[in-house]
Formats: sequence, structure tokens, C-alpha cells
Amino acid sequence: MTVTRASAAGDVAIHAEGLRKAYARREVLSGVTFVVQRGELLALLGPNGAGKTTTVEILEGYRSPDAGTVRVLGLDPARDGRALRPRMGLMLQDGGVDPRSTPREALRLYARFYQDPEDPDALLETVDLVKAAGTRYRRLSGGEKQRLGLALALLGRPELLVLDEPTAGMDPAAKQATRERIAALRAAGTTILLTTHELGDVERLADHVAVLDRGRLVAYGTPAELTGAGAPRVRFRLSSVLAAADAPALAAAAAPGAARAAITDAGVGHHYELAGLDAAPDPALVARLAAWCAERGLLLTELRLGAASLEERYLELVGADVAAEAEGAA
Repeated sequence: MTVTRASAAGDVAIHAEGLRKAYARREVLSGVTFVVQRGELLALLGPNGAGKTTTVEILEGYRSPDAGTVRVLGLDPARDGRALRPRMGLMLQDGGVDPRSTPREALRLYARFYQDPEDPDALLETVDLVKAAGTRYRRLSGGEKQRLGLALALLGRPELLVLDEPTAGMDPAAKQATRERIAALRAAGTTILLTTHELGDVERLADHVAVLDRGRLVAYGTPAELTGAGAPRVRFRLSSVLAAADAPALAAAAAPGAARAAITDAGVGHHYELAGLDAAPDPALVARLAAWCAERGLLLTELRLGAASLEERYLELVGADVAAEAEGAA
């Protein structure tokens, strides 16, 4: 799958065309093409080994593609790295900070690399690290290290910000604060490339989503477009267990004429899913579903129609690889 969008050159922050990369004859990128407009937030998703890290490293200029072209802020990252790097901010999971240094020392040191840096002390306040400003890096919590990584990425007032799992290791309050900071940066015109497994963050923040699987771009669009692209379905919860033998009868009653309609157990708590529909759910289907349950004394306690969540759609696209990851980790 490729993505091209017509726009003026000055409006494009990233333009990757036909990127290919192989390691020891194993192709990890197979003709990837995408465009990121200035001021957009693009979420780059995919299971481990999908090609996300290689894509980001090519955009940063740390690797060169075997084939294809890439322009970042109008420059070739491999050839124009000296001019490009001051205009980019990188937040990596492993920030490479001296474990003996404190956040204040690290920010003041890195600020010297820029002609017009942000004020390090102001950034400490922005990322809520004032109280930990004098703590050695090795003693910081995982969330504090992440917040320092964000501050380091912002030091140079970047036009393009690359965020790798920015909320990993954070508690819920810190995650929410970081989401708000990212949203504010985007609103201020910063272009952001986000890689994350926090799909809730993607639904809240992303303008567009690109899904990589085995080196290929398998889906691209807005979160709404991706979640609306799946097959129509109905998710519901009952007051008590639906007997397995009754599931086919309920599917036939709710969706008569839909030969593929089937009800499956969607998890704990008496949750079920009606899928295999020929058309989007309508009021008549809901009425038939409720009537069948009422005749048998089953109360519908929850009902959700239509599009899948982004997580559900993501699993549909790359589910086999995600399952393989889980088996490998077991």
C-alpha cells in the first residue's frame, strides 16, 4: 500500500517514496511511501519487527535506504544531516544520558549545542521535573526519565519532533500531562512523528495513522477512517451468560438473511460480538436483538454499534504478528 497526496513542497515535512531496506538479505522495508504535512501528527504503528525503527532511523539520517528517496524538511537526511539535525528533536526510549548527571546538568549541557535553545530551567518546569532536577539520572523513575527525554527533544525548538513511546513507564497522571503537552506542541505548529503501542494516545492525538507490517504499509488514514474501515459489527453485554447453543439462534434472529452472521464471546463479563453482517447495524437489527433477549429474560446492559476501536482494527491488520510476539514472549 502506498500513500501520495498532492500538496505544495513547502507544506510537506516528510516525503518518503519507495523506501527499501534489507539486512543480511532479509528485507525489512518493502517499498514504503508516505507523506507528512507540516503541523501534522503522524502515528507510525506496527508490531515488533515491522520496520518502524528502520523507517525512523532513515528519516533521522542514521541509516540510508537501499532504494527509494526521502526528504525531511526539504533535505536529504543522509546527505544534509548537519543542516537537518538542529531542526529535529528526538525523544528515544533510551535517552543516552550519562547516569551520573542530573536533569538540570543534562539540559544545560545539551542546550550548548543549539544557537537559540529553550531555557533549561523553564523546560524542567514544563515537564514537571523541578523536584527531581538535582537527582542523578540513574535514580530517576522510568516516567521521570521519559519526561527528561521529552525536555531534551524540545531544547532546540524543533520543527519536527520524533517521539518513540513517549508515555512508556509513566503513571496515569504523567501520561495525561504528556498527552496534553504533545497536543499543545502540535497546535503550535510542530510536526510530530509518533511511534507507540498506546493506541488510546493515537486516537486522541493523531491526524493520520500509518500501519506497518512485515515492512509494508498495510493501512493509512485518519483514526476515524481506519476504525470505520472494518466490517460492521455489534458489541453487547448481557446480564447473564449466553449459552453457546443459543448463539446461532440469536445471530439468525438479529440478522436474518446474513449467512455469515455469528456471535462470539468477546471476553469476560458476558460481553459478546455479532459480526459477519452484510450491512451496517440499523434500528431494526437492534430491536430484533433486544426482543430475542427479552423473550429469554436476558437484559442488554451495554450495546455498541458500528466501527471497531483503533485497537480492534489494528489487531485485524497485524493480529497474526502480534500473536506471534506474545507466544515468543511466553
